[in-house]
Amino acid sequence: MRARHLERHRTERIGWLRAAVLGANDGIVSTASLVLGVAAAHATHSNILVAGIAGLVAGAMSMAAGEYVSVHSQADTEKADIERERHELKTDDAGERKELAAIYVGRGLEPALAKQVADQLMAHDGLGAHVRDELGISQALSARPIQAALASAASFAVGAALPLLVTLLAPEARLISVVSVTSLVFLTLLGGVAARAGGAPVIKGVVRVTFWGALAMALTAGVGALFGAVA
Repeated sequence: MRARHLERHRTERIGWLRAAVLGANDGIVSTASLVLGVAAAHATHSNILVAGIAGLVAGAMSMAAGEYVSVHSQADTEKADIERERHELKTDDAGERKELAAIYVGRGLEPALAKQVADQLMAHDGLGAHVRDELGISQALSARPIQAALASAASFAVGAALPLLVTLLAPEARLISVVSVTSLVFLTLLGGVAARAGGAPVIKGVVRVTFWGALAMALTAGVGALFGAVA
């Protein structure tokens, strides 16, 4: 009896991890930036909260719609390519065998062995072999529009809720400084967690996420202060 292959790889997380990290990062950065920009324009505390809540709802819906549309386009392309391969296997079996063997030769196999491997894979699951080795589409990396949309919307809402909660609790006189510092802390934690989950260097992940988040917040606060001064 063959032992089951139980080894798990981080690439299996790519679909939801990318969408979740993007959503949470965008939720923290965009909501904190919005709060800071409105606060720098000398708005009232209640107006700042309303703007932040509106940003959370609009941002979550935008993330969900954007992810669904873009990932669904990828899924449509994958399906079209798979159907094309299915048709080619029905109409030109010999040519597809040669094509598959040539792929394996290019990867380092001897021609005779490559032909044998291609013949055995074609006998087992020809379409699966071509989808995997010719098109580069795997189960772990295939497009999942609904999963990406839900992950993005949920993570955006969670990320946006963090600076909003701080805005609700922070003293009005220190709102800008408190939101800025805590949002950078949130971004630092997110960068570290995302890097660790993806197997990347933690320090690089933290610096990358924190730097761009700080830049976005600083620019938005500057715009808010400029328009507040003009008004």
